[in-house]
Amino acid sequence: MLLLLVAMTGIAPISLYMLVPALPELARTFGADISIAQMTVSLYMVGLAFSQLIMGPLSDRFGRRPVLLAGLGLMVIAGIASSFAFTLPQLIAARFFQALGGATGMVMSRAIIRDLYPRERVGAMISLVIAVMMIAQMLSPLAGGLLEIGFGWRSIFYVITGASVIVTLAILILLPETRWRIATESGGGGFMADAKVLLRSRTFLGYLLCYVGSSWIIFTFAGGGPYVVVNQMGRSSAEYGAWFACTGFGYLMGNVFCVRLAPRRGLEQLIWFGLALQFGGALLNVVWGLAGLNQMPAWLFLTHMIVMFGNAFVMSNSAAGALSIRPQAAGATSGMMGFLQMGLGSLCSQFGAYLGGHFTTPVPLNIALVLLSCGCAAAMIFLVPRGGIVATKRMIEEAEGEETGLL
Repeated sequence: MLLLLVAMTGIAPISLYMLVPALPELARTFGADISIAQMTVSLYMVGLAFSQLIMGPLSDRFGRRPVLLAGLGLMVIAGIASSFAFTLPQLIAARFFQALGGATGMVMSRAIIRDLYPRERVGAMISLVIAVMMIAQMLSPLAGGLLEIGFGWRSIFYVITGASVIVTLAILILLPETRWRIATESGGGGFMADAKVLLRSRTFLGYLLCYVGSSWIIFTFAGGGPYVVVNQMGRSSAEYGAWFACTGFGYLMGNVFCVRLAPRRGLEQLIWFGLALQFGGALLNVVWGLAGLNQMPAWLFLTHMIVMFGNAFVMSNSAAGALSIRPQAAGATSGMMGFLQMGLGSLCSQFGAYLGGHFTTPVPLNIALVLLSCGCAAAMIFLVPRGGIVATKRMIEEAEGEETGLL
């Protein structure tokens, strides 16, 4: 089950990062500007965002397995179309549909984890899946670059399509339906009813904003980091890639430690531990910048590793909290989380690029990370009551009672 969850979670993001090294070759092959070739990545992210908003509620209604198989089947078909695209617009369109199908695995993995495990173990299981997936995701740009150099850019799509077929077959053969475990306990009232109850819950909104705010820290830094290292510090893009891998390693280790600590600590304790590290690391980088030390990559990235280590605790456990508010609507919850994460995350990436490219110091970028960390903490302080889920369940029962009375 762990390997299946890793595979369905990772197939879409790995497909995203594998193509990035081949973007200059795509522009040369089709005689297009690099900004047009970049649309194979940017519209892919748009597809990831909107797909999760659609596929999550569908899985609550029709089950995880059929929606997952349909989505991955679409990814296979789109992958074949990408492999034989003759024009760049054809490739961009095929990549968009590839993302629509592949994102199903991302949203479904969180919902399946909530179907199978109690609230206390959800955060640890999400961390475990992410930790294993991060290893493959960190290696995917290297794999894509080697494939492009050795066999041409189309070989990347051959590999992605082949992997999609293998994952689809593995799910068809090995994955049971998990939706019934929750559905038999308490039936959902449809997407609109579920969304209405969720959005009335301050606790849900608190966990949701804490989760997406932490993910926006990643997107903001990723958008501004290249400009800071290459333009401000005068280093090469290869050196930036090496330093950026360090932050991925910090996130990986954060998930590993989260898995170890989860059985002995409560969900809110783990979130606050991560928030403290996330805020402290971001604030330290501001201090280094004001002191003039942050013009060396080591000061910037080694301190940002603290941010990413704490970020892993915040994201996995706030996701577990949001998914536990209304378990029978885990698909819809996961879809909303993914939509806000990817949809607004792309805007945060653009904002980070502006901060990194229009200033001569990384201080503005790091101030933005401090403010996002404060926003995550504020969501927990002002929206999540003491006793988190227990307090919220009472509110949800009252809301459901009002709806039943109206019916």
